[in-house]
Amino acid sequence: MKNELIQEYARFTEAKGGFREMERALLAVWGSEAIQFLNGLVTGDVAKIEEGHCIPIAFPNAQGRLLVLARIQRQGDRFLIDTDGSAREKLFTNLHRFTFAGDFNLEDLTGSMKFFELFSSENLNIDGVFFETSIGTGVFLGESSIGVLETAGMVSISDELANVLRIEKGIPVFGVDADESTVVPELGVSDLISYNKGCYIGQEIIARIYFRGHVAKQLKGIVFDEESGNGDLGDKELFSEDGKPAGRITSICFSPRFARRIGLAMIRYEFREAGSKLVTENDRRCQVIDVPMAKS
Repeated sequence: MKNELIQEYARFTEAKGGFREMERALLAVWGSEAIQFLNGLVTGDVAKIEEGHCIPIAFPNAQGRLLVLARIQRQGDRFLIDTDGSAREKLFTNLHRFTFAGDFNLEDLTGSMKFFELFSSENLNIDGVFFETSIGTGVFLGESSIGVLETAGMVSISDELANVLRIEKGIPVFGVDADESTVVPELGVSDLISYNKGCYIGQEIIARIYFRGHVAKQLKGIVFDEESGNGDLGDKELFSEDGKPAGRITSICFSPRFARRIGLAMIRYEFREAGSKLVTENDRRCQVIDVPMAKS
């Protein structure tokens, strides 16, 4: 399995990028009060999105904790929201209640196109609805989608390799690296939150953390010292070298680029700096690394 991953990683690096089909939800919002309502629900500033551009957003609850992680794009007078397929019903329900409150319209476009997560630095000249932000790049395409991507020089990649590339980039997944107990700033995604726009649900807690203190923990990358092993460790808890609780591993994989295990972990504030040395309960040693991960 490990050798197969190494070979696939090599094929990926030789191509113009990789793609993986995924289940994603796509919702459209429009109306004269769309910006007003959306800005009252999300962490990003929807009013400042330029035509054809997108930003990462989080839908928090009143305590500033994460409900949905998404990306939003502006297309004329419409806003397209892309999120994980498992969050489709939750997000639709959350938004639908505002259709009764003013000029706010909602349409579920899920299933009308296929979604592909992309791992590439190439600018693809293909016709599709692209979402490119710090929490990942993807595109919604029509029926001829796979042929279009392959013609562009990209290769289909496995779920395993896609997960490796995601972890290397430090992209969190709801339900894996974060859940509804996660305070949004703990994700460590710098452009996920606007601190200059008006009020929104959870804004008071999130702003207080930013202006008056800091998060108790934050999602960071980790790289293990050993150059062997693949898959899970079997232990998730992290400690400082003198035995203090330091965090918990949320995602882990073997990276062919690093030739060792890497992962994402929620790290306590005092150990979050790159280079901090940590150890698992089974004495496997690692160090904290900033994301996206750069091999020194």
